[in-house]
Amino acid sequence: MSVITFLDRLAIPVAEPGIRGELHLSPAQWGWVLSSYVLANALFEIPSGAFGDRAGQRLELTRITLWWSTFTAASGWARSFWQLVSSRFLFGIGAAGAYPNAAGVISRWFPKKEHARAQGFVWGASRLGGALAPLLLVPLQHIAGWRSIFWLMGVVGLMWSAIWWMWFRDDPAIMPGIGADEVAEIRDGGAEPKARQGIPWKRLFALPHLWLVVFAYFCYAWGSWFYFGWFTTWLVRGAGFTVPQMGLFASLPFLMGFVGNLVGGAVSEQMVVLYGRRRTYRAVTTICLLAGGGLLLGMSAVRSHVLILILATLGFGIMDLMLPSAWAMCMSLGGSYGGTATGLMNTAGNLGGWVCTVLFGYAVSITGNYNLPLRGVAVMVLFAALVFSQVDCTRGLAVE
Repeated sequence: MSVITFLDRLAIPVAEPGIRGELHLSPAQWGWVLSSYVLANALFEIPSGAFGDRAGQRLELTRITLWWSTFTAASGWARSFWQLVSSRFLFGIGAAGAYPNAAGVISRWFPKKEHARAQGFVWGASRLGGALAPLLLVPLQHIAGWRSIFWLMGVVGLMWSAIWWMWFRDDPAIMPGIGADEVAEIRDGGAEPKARQGIPWKRLFALPHLWLVVFAYFCYAWGSWFYFGWFTTWLVRGAGFTVPQMGLFASLPFLMGFVGNLVGGAVSEQMVVLYGRRRTYRAVTTICLLAGGGLLLGMSAVRSHVLILILATLGFGIMDLMLPSAWAMCMSLGGSYGGTATGLMNTAGNLGGWVCTVLFGYAVSITGNYNLPLRGVAVMVLFAALVFSQVDCTRGLAVE
């Protein structure tokens, strides 16, 4: 699912040359095309995460994938700016909650000490999808046109949703192939039970450290959504790469993100054993985002294509190194309601991404400079590091 999600997300920026050329879209309009998905994702992230906590992630992830695949395919029929914005907004409504519900699966299927490593695999898979997007979709666009990208990805998502519904079960105890010893290991390791009552919104909203995580993620998401939305355009129109070069080199940050998530999850798991969750998650998020923000600043200041690729690849990879810790931190605060808590956090991230993608487009339209808004993105990432350094993930809801 995570691979397909990011193939679908990055289909739109990868197809940017063909879409903007055919529909004659300005940088400001393109910012709205990119951000319409992000805004819809933000608005519906919390309801989707809460529904998964109540009704189970098997049902909710099936619904999510059916919906987003339908409107991914619909993007291929867009003939105007407003049709494209509408289809991307509806796609975002469907995709909302995918990662909070994945977090809910992890909270029920993995012992607490393995949460960061499991998140590393989920987010690593997303970056693999991001790396595959330009490698697969740029040649497909050249051969069959940009519309074929969206039709193909719609079919792939529909196939995945059918397989998921037939195979997965919310409770490990009733999953075919899972023995009693494995179920006991999961339960003894502190895996969260399925929530048996309504979401305790008042108690969640009263957690000050959850709000710190939410705000930190809003700031961090400026960095991630630059890569998800404007990075391919920045390479071509801001840094002087050709479209074929973009199709090849735009994969490098996502390949490093794949490695960063796997390494970050494994390292965080070992650090939790040695230093505890609070110290580990604070240190990993803070240090990685300080480094990532600094590399983004450097990327905006150099002109060499080689240096740009090195800084861009390291910047995204190091930011992703902290992602398993950030999500495990939020899951710890949410207790049995990890899907809802991470839904709050990811909503803030999507809002940050929406603001970033819109303002980036307007900044380019006004100044004609692609590096000036990139520096603003870097400042927000650095600020996120400072906020994460104040979070105590042990001060959350007790397991119910």
